[in-house]
Amino acid sequence: MTATTSPDTVVLIHGLWMNGRSWEHWQERYEARGLRVLAPSWPGMDGDVEALRADTSAFDDLGVAAIVDHYAGIVSELEAPPVIMGHSFGGAFTQILLDRGLGAAGVAIDPAPLKGMHLLPLSTLRSSTPVLHNPANRHRAVALTPKEFHYAFTNTLDDDASQAVFDRYAVPGPGRVLFEGALANLSPHSPVSVDFHNDDRAPLLLIAGGDDHVSPEALTRSNAKKYKGDAVTELKVFEGRSHYTLGQEGWEDVADYAIDWALGAAVAV
Repeated sequence: MTATTSPDTVVLIHGLWMNGRSWEHWQERYEARGLRVLAPSWPGMDGDVEALRADTSAFDDLGVAAIVDHYAGIVSELEAPPVIMGHSFGGAFTQILLDRGLGAAGVAIDPAPLKGMHLLPLSTLRSSTPVLHNPANRHRAVALTPKEFHYAFTNTLDDDASQAVFDRYAVPGPGRVLFEGALANLSPHSPVSVDFHNDDRAPLLLIAGGDDHVSPEALTRSNAKKYKGDAVTELKVFEGRSHYTLGQEGWEDVADYAIDWALGAAVAV
């Protein structure tokens, strides 16, 4: 799919331990610019976070392939290629969708690692431990505690502010997704894979946060360096930002940079 005019639709993809609610500020901001904004949750994860915390049966065994296919279906049904934008694992899924030939431009914010990225920072491993320490978690959704969430997402906030974010957004995350990501380099047919030499995909912007614990700047830089083809790939670092960049103070700067880049890149190719 190739854009002939500036895209008028943005598809937002959330990450692990969140659902579509995490994009509420960005959705309002982009809609105020006249854009159509879709922020569907992963399959089975629509609805209030309180209900998702109480009953995880609809997404206990949810995996990467089902999630990516879900968004591919949404994007493919649109009349024109949209901007695809994802955060955390949603950033990895954005890259997979672009590799499939979907979208007019993509933005991967603090993306989870893809197959072929071997050196993971210690803070990334620590953030994943609540799920990966128990193999049984591969087939059930796992919630972070407020303390674990504070380390992984909101390390730049104080305890009270972090708790407010936790109460508003945190949901259990399907462990299978994290296991598939962690074991990607051991799987010959990993669903967390892209062709880093694909010259035909849409332009891609990778955004890193300087204080991110889950996907540190070094991890996102490594992601950017993996791309060797002629397709447009750029990296932007925002200093002082945690993994909660979607709502941390100053989120407007990140949101505006992301959409301005994507809309410009989409019509420049």
